[in-house]
Amino acid sequence: MLSRFKKLYAILFLGLFFFSLTSSAFAQSAPSRVDVLTVKGAIVPVVADYIKRGIAEASKGSVALIIQLDTPGGLVSTTQEIIEAILASPVPVVVYVSPAGGWAGSAGSFITISGHVAAMAPGTFIGAAHPISLAPSGVGQAAPQAVDEKTVNALASSIRSIAQERRRNVEAAEKMVRESLAITDDEAKTQGVVDLRARSLDELLVKLETEIKEVELQGGKRVALRTKDATVNYIPMNVSERFLHTISDPNIAYILLSLSMLALIIELSSPGIGLPGIFGALGLLTSLYALGVLGAYWVGIVIILLAFVLLLAEAFITSHGILAIGGVASLSLGSVLLFSGSPTFRISPVLIAGVVIAVSAFFILVITAVVRNQRRPQPTGMEGMIGAIAVARTPLKPHGTVFILGELWEAIADEEVEVGEKVVITKVEGLKLRVTKTR
Repeated sequence: MLSRFKKLYAILFLGLFFFSLTSSAFAQSAPSRVDVLTVKGAIVPVVADYIKRGIAEASKGSVALIIQLDTPGGLVSTTQEIIEAILASPVPVVVYVSPAGGWAGSAGSFITISGHVAAMAPGTFIGAAHPISLAPSGVGQAAPQAVDEKTVNALASSIRSIAQERRRNVEAAEKMVRESLAITDDEAKTQGVVDLRARSLDELLVKLETEIKEVELQGGKRVALRTKDATVNYIPMNVSERFLHTISDPNIAYILLSLSMLALIIELSSPGIGLPGIFGALGLLTSLYALGVLGAYWVGIVIILLAFVLLLAEAFITSHGILAIGGVASLSLGSVLLFSGSPTFRISPVLIAGVVIAVSAFFILVITAVVRNQRRPQPTGMEGMIGAIAVARTPLKPHGTVFILGELWEAIADEEVEVGEKVVITKVEGLKLRVTKTR
């Protein structure tokens, strides 16, 4: 009986032993996951939301989060928010400046240096982080101006602190702020500004495991980078993030503002249309939101709005073109001033010229049509009734009576018309009207 229990225990022990081996082997063979974010364009508030969402998703089982970065810079307040999220991340964050030809300019320098691992693709650049303004100027604030020494010192201290935390070249990082230093990927690797150079994402994954091996997270926890055979999971911007990021492009915001004002002018000049008014109102609010996020110069916005007011007035007031000329001049000046002084956000001069020409041509056509209409002889008397709408007061079979302009007229219809139906006057024959049903 005892020997039978011993055999049972032996079988149970061997079963548990083999189960643990197979479980361990399965766990080791299970592929790890690396999440990838793609940040291209200016650093605006929606980018901070996107990166924080990516960190939150990566913390649920990813071995690392890679941010593929290509930016000319952006808002300092947003950059600080991103840096705080990266420094506090529970998962390793790798900032990879790519593709070839891309760069981590201005705010991008701060973000790259703040990563647990900083990498660059060949043919990329980093630096030129000298500030213009510490925070976005906003629609209701003054124009961007050169920052004072106090602000430069604050940002230099910030990037120096980040570089020290990540054990990177403090002097080179500080020069990016104080002297607008910009260096290539090879120089950045040689000077210790970044950790790796990788031609592709696949090469980066291999080098993270073979050369970096592990990183230290906040609190001193060290995490191994098992990325060589990891599966790549791309996390794109969602619909709302893509929309906000798209309209946060200064060129898009400028086009939206111009089209919205044109739509509102069409609505005001032809009341009752409805659709242009709805589009104009929504577009105007959206464009003002985008311009506010980008820190547009508020005087530029006011001058652009004034331009459209002058152009609209030209359609109703005979000024012999003076208002139109003032509107075109205001539109040109406001467009130039909109992002004056900003090193990051600019409107293409070609786009400004195109919008000014298109708006001018539109109003020339409108004004020409108005003048032509004013010079055209206006029909008077009975001839002016042709095309007017009348209402049948008696059945027209085909003779009957219609009501128009406060009077009853004898009418002849080309088909039967019931009482109360509307008809269009097609011809005046003495004291009789020829009418047809409205369609």
